[in-house]
Order: sequence, then structure tokens, then C-alpha cells
Amino acid sequence: MTETQDSLRGCLAPAKLNLFLHITGRRPNGYHDLQTVFQLLDWGDTLHFKRRLDGRITRTTEVDGVPAEHDLTVRAATLLKQHTGTNEGVEIDIEKRLPMGAGLGGGSSDAATTLLALNRLWKLNLPREELQALALKLGADVPFFVFGKNAFAEGVGEALEAVQLPARHFLVVTPRVHVPTAEIFSEKSLTRDTKTCTIAVFLARHATQNGWPDSFGQNDMQAVVAEKYAEVARVLEWFGSISNSIAPARMTGSGASVFAAFASRAEAEAAQAQLPADWRSAVTSSLDKHPLFTFAA
Repeated sequence: MTETQDSLRGCLAPAKLNLFLHITGRRPNGYHDLQTVFQLLDWGDTLHFKRRLDGRITRTTEVDGVPAEHDLTVRAATLLKQHTGTNEGVEIDIEKRLPMGAGLGGGSSDAATTLLALNRLWKLNLPREELQALALKLGADVPFFVFGKNAFAEGVGEALEAVQLPARHFLVVTPRVHVPTAEIFSEKSLTRDTKTCTIAVFLARHATQNGWPDSFGQNDMQAVVAEKYAEVARVLEWFGSISNSIAPARMTGSGASVFAAFASRAEAEAAQAQLPADWRSAVTSSLDKHPLFTFAA
């Protein structure tokens, strides 16, 4: 990342994985109570920010299927400007790498990176808790990325507690399907009563499995998605055919991406080399903190 008085360039908006995802209840308003552990990755979109003196907020790059006015980065910048009353403006340039609708948190991470970067560029100096409260208005996953550390999450994903996770390397495969989150949440067959666990239980299991909870929990959405989307089922089946991952493959979020953890990057790359040629994939490693973590108090 490069920083000047008037710009921040090369800001990574990291992807996330859900190491497990339990749905523990449904609220009267239709929202679901969740428990999950979020893992940050060193792979994601790259954002560039340049101050505008006229106060306008603009996106300078096209994003397929996302008009500028609907883009979460533009919405985040607009929300921050309205919240603080600043006269500042910004040009936002986005290098997209993360597939959309993949369960990797791409749009949410872009929004959080925008809040963190503009907090610095516009010299607002808002505390992290205030930025997280704003972030929740943009989506359930956005507060996690502002929080900026790997976390045990509850509620709709906004109640966060930092956890230490082992350094790991992942192979992430994204089938060429878009899985609408709302559609999966509305499925009658979706499990909504998984027994709640505690962070202590997760961490205790973590400590007894050679640094990795290889059979802890599940993704409650996975069976529903695999039943509806054969491409996701095929990726899960493929992962089941290889033997060098250190934990069973699992879907992240509401899909469609599927990941497995490996002890080394070389082992993850060796598995990637066995994939069918037309499958989208990435080898990526864990992060302990968001690269812009220090941009909030």
C-alpha cells in the first residue's frame, strides 16, 4: 500500500472463510441467529482512494452487474460522509478479484476497507466501535472486516470476539454458479436449531486437534446448497477424493465457494494442480489482522 496526503493506493480488501457456520435460531423479523468463526485471508480485491476537493463520491471503474449507486464502496463512503458531516469527497478505483456471490465476503470487505481507508484519508479518527456500528447498516458481515481480527461471531454476525487461529494455507474453489443467500435462508429444509456452543468449547477443541478443529461443527447451509446446485456438490466430492488436506472440505458462507486447509502452501498448490482445467480456484494463506487494522482507534 502507498499513502500520500491525498491518496491511499493498493488497499487490500481481504476475503474471509467461515470455518464453521451454525444456524441456531430464527428471529420474529425473519433474521437468523448464527454462530461462526471468521478467518481472514491474504487474497482479495484491491482498492485505491483519491481525495476529491469538490465533495463528490465517485467510482472510476466498472464492475459487472453493479451500478455505481448500488456499489457497497460508494454506499459506505456516502454513509460515512453523512454520519460525520465532512466536506471531503473521494474517487474509488476497484480491482476485482473475488467472485461475487461466492461466500467470500467480497462486497462486505470492500465496504469495510472503504470505511477504514476514508477514516484515515479524511482524517476523521472515528473509533473502531463507531465504524462497526455504521458497518452493520451496510450488511451483516461488514462489521467483522472493520473489527479486523479473526473472530468468533454470534447474533447475525455482529457480536464479535477475537480468536487466535493457526497459520494455514487454503485451496478455495468457486463453482460458476451464483447462490442467492436469501434463497437458501428461506429453504424449509434448512437446519435452524443447531445447539449453541461457546467460544471456550471451540478453542478447547482447537487445542486438541494439532492446532486445527478438523471435525468441529459444520456449515448448516452446505447440504441445502449442494442439493440445489450440482456444481457445488461436485466440488465437495472432488475434495473428498484427495488425501493431503488437514480437514474435510467445507463450504464458506452460503456458497458457492468450497475450501480445504493444508499444512503448507506447496501442498495446497499440489492439490490445485489436480483440479479440472476449467474450475476457478485460488491458493491463499491466513491473515491475523486486516491490513488496515491501524486505521481505526
